[in-house]
Amino acid sequence: MSEEPFNLRRIAVKVYSPSLLYGLGLGAVTPIIALSALDRGANLATSALIVTLVGVGALLSNIPAAMLTTRFGERLAMVFAAGWASLGMVLGIVPSNLGLFAVGVTMLGMAGAVFNLARQTYLAEAVPLAFRARAMSTLGGVMRIGVFIGPFAATLAMKWLGIAGAYWVGMAAMFIAMVVCFRIPELASRAPLEAGQSRAGGSMWSIAKDQWRILSGIGLGIVCITAVRSTRQVVLPLWGENLGLDAATISLIYGISGAIDMLIFYPAGKVMDKRGRVWIAVPCMVVMGVALFLLPMTHGVPAMMAVAMLLGFGNGIGSGIVMTLGADYSPVAGRAKFLGLWRLMSDSGAMAGPVVLAALVASATLGAGIWAIGGVALLGAGIFGYFIPRTNRRRMGAP
Repeated sequence: MSEEPFNLRRIAVKVYSPSLLYGLGLGAVTPIIALSALDRGANLATSALIVTLVGVGALLSNIPAAMLTTRFGERLAMVFAAGWASLGMVLGIVPSNLGLFAVGVTMLGMAGAVFNLARQTYLAEAVPLAFRARAMSTLGGVMRIGVFIGPFAATLAMKWLGIAGAYWVGMAAMFIAMVVCFRIPELASRAPLEAGQSRAGGSMWSIAKDQWRILSGIGLGIVCITAVRSTRQVVLPLWGENLGLDAATISLIYGISGAIDMLIFYPAGKVMDKRGRVWIAVPCMVVMGVALFLLPMTHGVPAMMAVAMLLGFGNGIGSGIVMTLGADYSPVAGRAKFLGLWRLMSDSGAMAGPVVLAALVASATLGAGIWAIGGVALLGAGIFGYFIPRTNRRRMGAP
């Protein structure tokens, strides 16, 4: 009896709805974390520091997330992460002091590390290689849709509940995501292991030593792309401010860029599945690099809008590329631990990008800082172009 062909739509609702809900919850509270800190007595500098605790919590939790996922499995890890994020939201709802609120923000980052790793590992195991890029791109796209919807839901809630309304939306979304995760089907089958191998693999250190060529090669490209992506969210508002645009115009430009980014994830995944990862990884970085080089040359709304749309397009076609490459190169034995290292590198890039930009802006100009990040994008394109064709062919069993 022949095996029933895989259909991504059969698992779509149960697999992707938790990510949509998680993204909605995160999007609801992200814009008002700084305001909540100010309400609790923080100054501007401290409130900015509180916002970074989401990234710090994620960065510090990637390795524990890998251990948790290996020990309890992907489904239970997602349940735990959504529940932990719900508790973090509670500290935004109750009139806590600044210290407790900072703990709650850090909890959101910790939960994100576990949730993102577990969902990536689950899809890497559940989806055949021929559909992997489409599955990962859709995962990234669905998360972005949730983040896009979140602020609108929070705005409605805050009309009746004040600033705490955003956290009520976030907590509700996370709690529903936790319930849905309980209903995600357990993995019926997994990729076969070689004789004598354990699915948990060796220690984190041994996996890092075994995979050092991939981590130090294409992994550097991952650091580049996440550094560019995290900085992309900063440079558009800053350059708009530099041009003297009002907040509404800057928000409109940013929103249109984000909408383009959000809408083109599936075609990009299909190209990766049909033609290969390099056909998206390199153009993604080149387009973002060109857009970043052009941005400091804009002097009005039409030109900046066009560049912002180009930047959104470049980022959008790369939806899911970090997760797809991580799944491609992860060994069957110790997959979650390898992906924990992979996410550690990606989160390091995401934290480093804005820091590098800030340092260059302080020592030179905003335009010089943006151009430098554009250079990082082109460096990433070169790394992907050099490593992906060779390592991909070898891993896929091609000569």
